[in-house]
Amino acid sequence: MSEAKITKKELRQVFWRSFALQGAFNYERMQNLGYTYAMIPVIRKLYRNHDEQVAALKRHLEIFNTTPVAAPAIMGISAAMEEQNANDPNFDKTSINAVKASLMGPLAGIGDSLFWGTFRVIAAGIGISFAQQGNILGPILFFLLYNIPNFLVKIFGLQFGYQVGVNSLERIQKQGLMDRIMSITTTIGLVVVGGMVATMLNVTTPLKFDINGAKVVIQDILDKILPNMLPLLVTFAIYYLMKKKVSITWLTVGILIAGILLHWIKIL
Repeated sequence: MSEAKITKKELRQVFWRSFALQGAFNYERMQNLGYTYAMIPVIRKLYRNHDEQVAALKRHLEIFNTTPVAAPAIMGISAAMEEQNANDPNFDKTSINAVKASLMGPLAGIGDSLFWGTFRVIAAGIGISFAQQGNILGPILFFLLYNIPNFLVKIFGLQFGYQVGVNSLERIQKQGLMDRIMSITTTIGLVVVGGMVATMLNVTTPLKFDINGAKVVIQDILDKILPNMLPLLVTFAIYYLMKKKVSITWLTVGILIAGILLHWIKIL
């Protein structure tokens, strides 16, 4: 009997199906239905017996949740393990879900740091800077700068996961590379957010005083002490309130009221 082998055709099908990962998101098992849907071409290719196909589908219906862009890498590993399971009667089937569960957390941390915390923020910052000038390139650049890395990581992540299997990722974890990657991406994300606070959050005070005929502008004094001090203070204040579990709704209402009051003071 010939050995069951996954081809590029099945991997391409898994790649395109991975975009439906959150199409049936649920609060019991999260992305499990989308993950199972993506694995169907692999399962059909590897298992000819109906009962084996059903068992494989049930395996992947366990809870799964990670950053969507990182999911294809785990799907590639699952595909490699399913291939080994189909050809080795002594293979431990329970290890397939065990590996999925162990990888979805670390890869979610990396994916969130890179894409939600870094690429999305950088792409939005560049896009907004063009859009503020009325340039149509704003939304186009945002779309391209965010989605091109997204596509590339999904494509090569799937291939990497399938080719190297579980052993290489276990080695990466043991060497502590995942922790280093997460630390680097977190630092980059914080630097980018800090730059956006200074350049895109426009908070000033209209307060002025007359002292012996001399006009004192409070904003000029603050700028000499520390440029963009008020945007920084506002950011820290909102962060502090969020840490104290203050509702986003109340924060939004408070910011709106503060803006109205400041505008009213400025008019006066």
